Amino acid sequence: MSHLTRRGLVAASAALALARADAVLGLEIDRRAGLDPFALGVASGDPSLDGFVLWTRLSADGAPLDAPSVPVSYEVAEDAAFARIVRKGRRAASPSLAHAVHVEIAGLRPGRPYWYRFHALGAVSPVGRTATAPRQASRARIAATSCQHFELGWFTAYRDLVAAAPDLVVQLGDYIYENSYAQFPKVRAFDGPEPTDLEGYRRRHALYKSDPDLREAHRLLPWAVTWDDHEVENDYADLANLKALEEPVFARRRQAAYQAYFEHMPVRPSLWARPDAPRLYRRLAWGDLVGLPILDGRQYRSAQACNAPRQAGNRPRRDCVELDAPDRTMLGAAQETWLADGLKRETARWTLLAQQTPIAPIQTPEGVMSDQWDGYPAARRRLIGALTQPAVRNPVTLGGDIHAFLVADLHATPERPETPVVATELVTTCLAASHAPRARYGEARARNPHLRFADIERSGYLLLDAQPDRLEIDLRAVSDQADPNGKTASLARFVVEDRRPGVQSA
Repeated sequence: MSHLTRRGLVAASAALALARADAVLGLEIDRRAGLDPFALGVASGDPSLDGFVLWTRLSADGAPLDAPSVPVSYEVAEDAAFARIVRKGRRAASPSLAHAVHVEIAGLRPGRPYWYRFHALGAVSPVGRTATAPRQASRARIAATSCQHFELGWFTAYRDLVAAAPDLVVQLGDYIYENSYAQFPKVRAFDGPEPTDLEGYRRRHALYKSDPDLREAHRLLPWAVTWDDHEVENDYADLANLKALEEPVFARRRQAAYQAYFEHMPVRPSLWARPDAPRLYRRLAWGDLVGLPILDGRQYRSAQACNAPRQAGNRPRRDCVELDAPDRTMLGAAQETWLADGLKRETARWTLLAQQTPIAPIQTPEGVMSDQWDGYPAARRRLIGALTQPAVRNPVTLGGDIHAFLVADLHATPERPETPVVATELVTTCLAASHAPRARYGEARARNPHLRFADIERSGYLLLDAQPDRLEIDLRAVSDQADPNGKTASLARFVVEDRRPGVQSA
C-alpha cells in the first residue's frame, strides 16, 4: 500500500472516530449573511426496530466549506413541532470527511415516525421525517430506484415516489454517474470533467444533492442504499477497470469514490469501520413481513469473462469457456457465505433480495452480456440455491442497471426453463438515463420466454406493496424525463401470491 493511501486511511479513520465522539472539539465560526450550511439537505437510512442513521453535510451554499471541525447539534422528536424531543446530542463535522455528519440513533420505539433536524453555524436544517421498523407488520410499501444520470433527465419521478409515501426507498446503484455521454441530448450539465479523485467525486455527489426532487425524497423518507459501477467507473469489477490500469492506481481511485459515497449517503458509520474495506452488504427487515438482504455486487466480483488482464467491460459473449468456470463469483466468498447463512434463518414472509444486475438468463442477438449474472452462471446457480432454502418462503429479487423494466420467472436451474419456477425477478428501469439498446433487448421476450414483461423506452421506478397473502407490483413510468414537469403513472401491474412463485397479471 502506498504512503499516500496509508495517510488517507489514517485521516479517514481519525475522522470517523471524531464523528462518533460525544465531546466535540471544534471551532465555532461565524456564518456569513445568507449562507446556507444545509444546502445539501438531510437524510436518514437503514431503519431498525429502535433507530436509524441520520446524515447531513455542511457546505457553503453547496460549495465546500472552508473551515476546521464544526460542532453540529442534532435533535430527534416524536412530533414535527419538536415538542417531544427524545434524542439530542452533538457531533463534529470534520474537513477530513468534507464536513459530513452521520449519527446512529438507537433506543427508540419500534414502528413509528420520527422527525429530526440539525443545528450548525447559527442555522437550522430542514426538518426531516423518518421511521423505525415495526416488530410485526401487515403491510410494507417499498420503492426501488436505480440509474439516475444528472445530465440526461430530470428526477421528477421522485415527486410521484414521495407522494406514494413508501416505508423505505431502496436505491440499487448508479446513484451518480461519473461519465458523460456525448451522443445523447442533455437537459443540464455536469459541473466538471469525469471525477478520478476525492475532490472530484465530492463535487459530483454535491451536484446531485442540488436536485430538489432527490433532496426532498431524502428528507421525507428513510433510504437503504447500495452501489453499482458508476459510483466509481463504468463496468469496473473489483480492481479490473476500463483502461486496464495497474491495480494500485485504480485502487486509489476506487477508494476515493467509496469515501465520497459514504460522505454523502445515510450509511451507518459502523459499516465503514475500515475505510479501505467498507462493507455495504447487510440485512434490513420490515417486521415479520419483509426481509431485505442488500448485496454488493461490485467490490468482490471476478472480472468479466474473456477480457484482457485487468480489463473490465460489459461485452456480449458466445463460446467463452471462461464464463462457466466454477470459481467465478459476483459476490465474493465471504458475502456468498453470509447470504446463504442468513437465508437459512429467514423468518420473514417475503424475502426481497436487493442487488444490482439482472439475474435471469437473457439471450441477445449477440450472445449473453458479461457484466450481468449471465457472465457468472456458476455464481448464479449458487445464488438460486441460497434463495430456495426451506426457510425462504417467497423469494423475490430486485435489480436495475440495464435501464429497462423487466419482470421474469427464475427457474430452479436458471438456464433450463423446463425446471420449476422458484422465484420472481423485478428489474427497475433507470430513474433518468439513456435507455436499453433496442437491438439488444427490443425482442427480448421472444428469445427469452421466462421474461413476463419488458419495456425499454421509459424511465421510472418500482413500487411494491407487501401483504401477508400477496406482493403487489407497480411499474411507475415517467411521461418524459426531458420534461421538468413530467408526470409519472402506472405502466403495468403484477402480483405474486404467497407460496406461488412467479408473477400473475394484476
